[in-house]
Amino acid sequence: MAEHSRSRAWTPHYQLTRHTRNSAQFRESTAVTGAQFDDPNLARDHIFDFDDESPYPEVRSAVANTDDPEMPASTLRVWIIGLVWAVILPGINQFFFFRYPSVLVGGVVAQLMTFPIGRAAARWVPRWKVFGLSLNPSPFTVKEHVLITASVGAGSAYATDIIAVQRVYYKQQYNFSYQWFIVMSTQLIGFSIGGIARRFLVTPPSMIWPSNLVNCAMFNTLHSQQYAGIGTRGGLSRERFFVYAFLGAFSWYFFPGYLFQALSYFSWVTWIRPDDAVIAQLFGYMHGMGMSVITLDWSQIAYIGSPLAMPWWAQANVFAGFVFFFWILTPVLYFTNTWYATYMPILSRTSFDNEMKPYNVSRILTSEVKLDKEAYAIYSPLYIPWVITFPTIMHALIFFRKQITIQFRRALHEQPDIHARLMAKYPQVPEWWYLTIFLSMFALGVVSIEVWPTEMPVWAFVIALAVAFTYVVPVGMIQALTNQQVGLNVITELIIGYALPGRPIAMMMFKTWGYITMAQALTFTSDFKLGHYMKIPPRPMFCAQVVATMIAGTVQLGVQSWMFTNIEGMCTVDQKDGFICPGTEVFATASIIFSKALVYFFLIGAICPVALWLLNKRYPNSALRYVNPVIFNGSGYIPPATAINYVPWAAVGLTFQYFIRRRYFSWWTKYNYVLSAALDAGTAMSVIVIFFCLQFPINGRIGMTVQNWWGNTVPFQGADFGVAGMGTPVRQLAEGEKFGPTSW
Repeated sequence: MAEHSRSRAWTPHYQLTRHTRNSAQFRESTAVTGAQFDDPNLARDHIFDFDDESPYPEVRSAVANTDDPEMPASTLRVWIIGLVWAVILPGINQFFFFRYPSVLVGGVVAQLMTFPIGRAAARWVPRWKVFGLSLNPSPFTVKEHVLITASVGAGSAYATDIIAVQRVYYKQQYNFSYQWFIVMSTQLIGFSIGGIARRFLVTPPSMIWPSNLVNCAMFNTLHSQQYAGIGTRGGLSRERFFVYAFLGAFSWYFFPGYLFQALSYFSWVTWIRPDDAVIAQLFGYMHGMGMSVITLDWSQIAYIGSPLAMPWWAQANVFAGFVFFFWILTPVLYFTNTWYATYMPILSRTSFDNEMKPYNVSRILTSEVKLDKEAYAIYSPLYIPWVITFPTIMHALIFFRKQITIQFRRALHEQPDIHARLMAKYPQVPEWWYLTIFLSMFALGVVSIEVWPTEMPVWAFVIALAVAFTYVVPVGMIQALTNQQVGLNVITELIIGYALPGRPIAMMMFKTWGYITMAQALTFTSDFKLGHYMKIPPRPMFCAQVVATMIAGTVQLGVQSWMFTNIEGMCTVDQKDGFICPGTEVFATASIIFSKALVYFFLIGAICPVALWLLNKRYPNSALRYVNPVIFNGSGYIPPATAINYVPWAAVGLTFQYFIRRRYFSWWTKYNYVLSAALDAGTAMSVIVIFFCLQFPINGRIGMTVQNWWGNTVPFQGADFGVAGMGTPVRQLAEGEKFGPTSW
């Protein structure tokens, strides 16, 4: 009976009647959650006053509602382990960033690996003091573990691609000061908005940040934390469940990841007629629309984010947008040969010239690295297979305006949430810390574009920052609710393409400051939300993030410089060890896109939220209130993502976030986020073991018999893969033949 009533209490609120959605109930839910909008993550049919708990079952199941302020967090042990990993992980990832195939050693690996290291340090390091600081103050705590993991920046710094493109494609090589100024400014200037963003994106309980819940569940499971939100369900403990799921994921990935790769790219329809270009475009996974819709690889299923973490209503938005834009609109445009599309594969990360060859950027540039219009008119237009845009700003202004206004005035201790009240005990980061970061990084940015010949004026730098700062709160609110981030790379390319056409270096810099400033601000904010959930003092969190980012960026520049100096044939198509720099090639091509086409989609994006708001006013109880801008942004991962990353992802999300959550709520509460963490961690560790033990040594010559059998070769043959992996268009050109207009 208790289990039944608990499940009823969290039945999704799209089943509500008009009576239950009256203004009094909305005011009651607002008092509990602080949300000044119709929150789709909140089940409002059975609201309680959760004075000592989060009103969101997702948060209650993953986050403890207690805190021990005396628990050590920022210890000498944390800084030693954290800084070592801030060198190792970014260095490894930068090294493999330029290689194909590559491997990303993600943050979940650091989360797993630092746990036994911290436990070993607590057991074996003597309890000596150095300058008054203890080497071993206590048992390894969950707060120490969180602070270590949050300080490890795993990915490659975006601005390192600017330096690589200048060196490889534009033959510009400047000293380390220029490189360091660019990387530090682009990586850190976004942190300066953290002081403002936390008021809107961290402290409100409605900003749940779903991906952080997986991390919280993993931290609490590793450290055997017990709290009321887990529930009283019996059976396996969460620790043992995690171990079993981790081992299962680790073992299983050897099949789709190494022994039988067709299980990952299960495009079974193309295997029937492998040389048919039309079938390849419809059912292929490499360069087609992926209508074969099967994969048994968790890394493919979770490529756009774990389906066990994202709310189902948000997944439905993404999937609906994918179906409309990619499975309906795209084939209509493609097979009617709109924009000469049938002369190219329907999906590709490469841009083409009018001979269906990769676009040669060097043929249309002057010696000063500016667009040569005459050379461009002689050579070819630039053809790109995919374009999309989004209505983010207008949606935020219409739906979140009251939330933004109220949060601007509300203090931390006034938040209607137990976690905010617990965090109010800790000293907050002073505003002048953020101001110092902004002014110093702004100065580095100005110096880098003025002292060296970048062709980018200071006013363009200011506009790029203005774009990033304008989008931080609206994009952050959408990400905090849906687990999906709207990228600004396309809109920044269009802005600078209008303002300063024909300047590729300025294009790259403007896009990086405009896009990465926002992305870094949201990464910083997301980590602060993780610290908010795990009760990490804000000041040590701030210091750890800033110091680790500076170290990681410096290490990555050093690794990159060493590679270009010591690896022969770096970034050439036939580099013998696979260091062909595929991402750098895409970045270089994007630097010469100055298109003004399809800008009317921005007008459509602005109108859609207005129409949606009016319809919600007219039909307040309809499913329209679940519609979100991610319906436009969801297919923005394409390319390199394909249908293989959307359809199975949505199916898993429907199973766990809808059916199991509704029917077996106590199981979902106890195990859902632990299962997500275990699948992510097990797969990530398996990827690393396979790569470093079986693929990377002796240049991949281990296990040639296994590598060459049918199950490992069939996904990379036929029309879907194409000649040299370029895909096969429906209309193929004869040698020397061209497509497209005769003048441009």
